[in-house]
Amino acid sequence: MKIHQQQFHLKERKRGFHLITSEIEESFPAIKEFSKGICHVFIQHTSASLTINEDADPTVRKDFEYFFNKAVPENDPEYIHNYEGDDDMPAHLKAAILGSSVTIPITNGRLALGTWQGIYLCEHRNHGGARSIMVTAIGE
Repeated sequence: MKIHQQQFHLKERKRGFHLITSEIEESFPAIKEFSKGICHVFIQHTSASLTINEDADPTVRKDFEYFFNKAVPENDPEYIHNYEGDDDMPAHLKAAILGSSVTIPITNGRLALGTWQGIYLCEHRNHGGARSIMVTAIGE
């Protein structure tokens, strides 16, 4: 059994849902050392999240943004936590709904995602900045 762990930073992105699968694979070459195992990807922030969904059609990511903006609107007068901007509390709520991590099987040195699956960075802030990711692989 072996364990590899590495932190890296994703460049700043605009608000929305962004594919980061290839960035994770390129930034974490230790995955290639595993014949089988588990890869855990964790974002170290409270206003951005991670999820896995379709990577083929970019309109899926646009529809995600539309849905979450409708489900968790900005400028709600009931929000108390608003001193960091109108997008801050909604960003925390969206991140809580989607979650801070994803776990993917590793098979023969590769992430065992489905044909149409990709890892999304879900950026919920208008100016979220660079994001820190911690990747841990466990297996043989």
